[in-house]
Amino acid sequence: MIHRVRTAADFARTVRSGARSGRRNVVLYGARTVDSAPSRVGFIVGKNVGNAVTRNLVKRRLRHMSAEWVVANPRGYDVVVRALPPAADSDWPALTRDFENCVSTVARKLKGSEPAGRRGGVS
Repeated sequence: MIHRVRTAADFARTVRSGARSGRRNVVLYGARTVDSAPSRVGFIVGKNVGNAVTRNLVKRRLRHMSAEWVVANPRGYDVVVRALPPAADSDWPALTRDFENCVSTVARKLKGSEPAGRRGGVS
């Protein structure tokens, strides 16, 4: 539970102030946080992706991929993953490839950047 972006303010801060990378199935936003803070991931899977069953399937797949990423990067990042409509019909390898490409691009953009500010505070 500590690795989840939960509040609207944290989602907004990550989407607005961080780096962005998009592929066919996902758009990933990332922002640096203080190095002592655990890395957190949030998901946006809108109704344009499909019905509830499809959205939950996409979300479970993305959650699994992000859990592996959090193990490798346990501190210092907030990430928001937005699923795009093609993710509903995407197979596991394609979704994984898009996620990994996006997260590596965002990490490269954020490398050496300063944290985006205190949690809950104004950036």
